[in-house]
Amino acid sequence: MSQTASPPRPAERIGRSIRANLSSAELYECAIRDGEATLAAEGPLVVRTGKHTGRSPKDKFIVREPWSEGKIWWGEVNQPIAEEQYLGLRARLLEYVAGHDLYAQDCFIGAHPAHRRSLRVYTETAWASIFAENLFRRPSLDELVTFEPKFTIINVPSFKADPTLDGTRSETAILLHLRRMEIIIVGTEYAGEIKKSAFTVMNYLMPDEGVLPMHSAVNVGPQGDATVFFGLSGTGKTTLSADPQRSLIGDDEHGWGDVGLFNFEGGCYAKTIRLSPMYEPDIFQTTKRFGTILENVDIDPVTRHLDLNSERFTENTRGAYPLHFIGNASDTGIAGQPSAVVLLTADAFGVLPPISRLTHDQAMYHFISGYTAKLAGTEVGVKEPKATFSACFGAPFMPRHPGVYAEMLGDRLAKHDVPVWLVNTGWTGGPYGVGERMNINYTRTMVRAALSGKLDGVRTVIDPIFRLAVPISCPDVPAEFLQPRSTWQDKEAYDHQARELARMFEANFRGYADGVPGAVRIAGPIVDVEVPG
Repeated sequence: MSQTASPPRPAERIGRSIRANLSSAELYECAIRDGEATLAAEGPLVVRTGKHTGRSPKDKFIVREPWSEGKIWWGEVNQPIAEEQYLGLRARLLEYVAGHDLYAQDCFIGAHPAHRRSLRVYTETAWASIFAENLFRRPSLDELVTFEPKFTIINVPSFKADPTLDGTRSETAILLHLRRMEIIIVGTEYAGEIKKSAFTVMNYLMPDEGVLPMHSAVNVGPQGDATVFFGLSGTGKTTLSADPQRSLIGDDEHGWGDVGLFNFEGGCYAKTIRLSPMYEPDIFQTTKRFGTILENVDIDPVTRHLDLNSERFTENTRGAYPLHFIGNASDTGIAGQPSAVVLLTADAFGVLPPISRLTHDQAMYHFISGYTAKLAGTEVGVKEPKATFSACFGAPFMPRHPGVYAEMLGDRLAKHDVPVWLVNTGWTGGPYGVGERMNINYTRTMVRAALSGKLDGVRTVIDPIFRLAVPISCPDVPAEFLQPRSTWQDKEAYDHQARELARMFEANFRGYADGVPGAVRIAGPIVDVEVPG
């Protein structure tokens, strides 16, 4: 039975004045006038986010209160904070902003009317208001007339939390009160916190409505064949889903229910570092458009031209733009049941095959494992790729136990008989620092072949350690590229590295083994196996 959040509270004054639902043009003027941003040569707005150029997961807390606490998977990811401390910080915050002019955007989150939420985002800066307008779904003018928010975000970077009073780790805090349907973000200018905290709330709400929330991209082929791309930041969700041959539903957050697939968002938040006009043309052109917000992208102070290759401020440069900036994006954000699921991983060890077919039990195993490399800049303190396991390919945003989401995925895969592919967008020919990053053109070619059925009749070989079914050929891709061991000069080094990764999988999965079926528990790699030469 689904829960019902608190009824709407009486109107509350927030800020000295509210500049509500301003257009992007008006917000541009405010941002430039107030020194928040720089106008780039071809129209985007370039901003700096200070010391926070990525998310601060250790500063994110969920309020422990009776309505939700029994459904939260408490721990290092979902850290509790007392309701009294939340209310104390909130009171001081409202007193602080009583002397400030704020911006507000009224938005929706959730493309399907049966599952969407009305959302009001208060921001201290004009550029963050554009970010919210870009990333969430825009109400029509008629909908704005009767708009009533059921979900609120208050984003005030200049306010600092007090760890001694508030129970926070630092002056930065991202606080979620699920009963009140309210998020407070202070001490960080990184706008990704707005997006991901709202996603976390949807990930809490949707299972009670029979919807699997997914950290995924979705696109649709000419025949209406939808594909779900699971993956963490930097694994290629945005790049691979923005395929000119397919219609884009969205690049990051979706639901999968009886109604089919639907986007939570109305925009994209893409990494822009080293964007290629050849391999990522649709995303590249968004960096040259009025309305796009570019976080921490380097810019020539005289010509105002961008340098997308520069890491001067961070590796995690970002572009926030509305979905319609992608030429073939869906107007509705809704698709039918998927015809395929792709799990994306960026293997820093260079031992997983570039593409392989999974059984449904293996799909469940790898979904729960969520293996990838945490790429530089995505989180504070991450300077180079690092192997990590993130349950459901999105543990930082999943407030419930991973088993809840995994069971829902398994039910849907079985009900609709959906084929599942594991695609490695990481390294080949050796680990990070020795090998090289996968050729994105080959990756896109392999994914297209899988989705079009061109790999269905291709003979596969079973990887002796990971037990994945690896195709021996793919049109327009060198055969030796498909078998990771063949790309390493030192075969014994490959065997050693593969076993090490298998041990990491095994050790990680122990924490989930008791909550999954036996067939899923044994679907992972085999640690002690003789690798044929």
